[in-house]
Amino acid sequence: MSKRAISTDQIHHPYHAPEGWNAFPPGVFKASTVLFKNTADLHQYRPRDGLSYRYGLHGTPTSYTLAARIASLESAKHCLLVPSGLAAVTLVSLGLLRPGDEVLVPDNVYGQNRYLSESWLPQFGITHKFYDPLDAAGFKTLLTPQTKLVWLEAAGSITLEFPDLLGLLAACKARGGVITALDNTWGSGVAFNPFEIVPGVGVDISMQALTKYASGGADVLMGSVCTRDLDLHERLNHAHEHLGYGLGQNDVEMVLRGLPTLELRYRAQDATTRALAAWMQTQPQVAQVLHPALPGSPGHAHWLQASSAGAACLFSAVFKPQYSARQVDAFVDALALFGIGYSWAGPMSLAVPSDMSRSRSLARSFADGVIVRFAIGLEAEADLRADLAQALAIL
Repeated sequence: MSKRAISTDQIHHPYHAPEGWNAFPPGVFKASTVLFKNTADLHQYRPRDGLSYRYGLHGTPTSYTLAARIASLESAKHCLLVPSGLAAVTLVSLGLLRPGDEVLVPDNVYGQNRYLSESWLPQFGITHKFYDPLDAAGFKTLLTPQTKLVWLEAAGSITLEFPDLLGLLAACKARGGVITALDNTWGSGVAFNPFEIVPGVGVDISMQALTKYASGGADVLMGSVCTRDLDLHERLNHAHEHLGYGLGQNDVEMVLRGLPTLELRYRAQDATTRALAAWMQTQPQVAQVLHPALPGSPGHAHWLQASSAGAACLFSAVFKPQYSARQVDAFVDALALFGIGYSWAGPMSLAVPSDMSRSRSLARSFADGVIVRFAIGLEAEADLRADLAQALAIL
């Protein structure tokens, strides 16, 4: 046989690495095409069960490894990976809701979930209602035969009210036929078990933005959707396949690298956050500090019921009404160690002023005044406190 062209030889080279390689970091397998042994192998049915392969979009050994580890983290049996936290929200709502269905959404929900319910789902004949996550009795009156999905968020976005999870889940169970989905990014599988908040009480679906704690590096976008029920998983899996959600395997590698230190980072950032939140409460410029572990913060009693093991890296400060939005912006601009930007759970602390008038439709549970949400990173507590103090002085 004559010598093949260089391109042909490089594509069809006979060498294959021997089996037996083993190392702590999982291997990174990148592929669109998955090769089959023969046509019989090609025609064989392959379920998406984390044990077989069909096409790179549907999973490689790398992404299957991450899915299995996230399922363990969430105390789930099944896990689907998606390109972002918003993609996880969208997968659940579009995968489970049909024309004529209704979804109930907490009034303090993540903004993009709110916009999805208000502007996208109605195009498919899906209606929505917002509810007060602290009022389980009022929530119960909103449930109808058309209610098929209830979103929960613990703690709520920006204002961090911790919902009455036990009361809300009891109302859903009493109604029957309602699927409950929790945005568990804040808890991240550390603060509480979403499927067993207390024995025998848990949600049907737990999703996360793996962008946050699972990654930890502020450099990856990814999300997950976990379940214990196989039928529910298969419904979501069907939508996942047809929505074409895929992942870059180098991104998967980076999240896998972050998982071993997740709990250590969570505990460290939690401790610093609690200390700074308590200190911020004592400052004369501040009307209220919102943090579930602080007595008096909205939903504190519910947090004690469900997740007193952890409280994440977020707190928000409501400045007294005499301080204008411009003055509070100047305070944020004066911070030297806090970046100004969205997301959280990375190594750098962040601060973002928020206008809540556009993202709430029900009665507020927090004081009047401009709100700044702080995401505490891995800097030393004393350095962050000194930075806050010098910026507060300009007020």
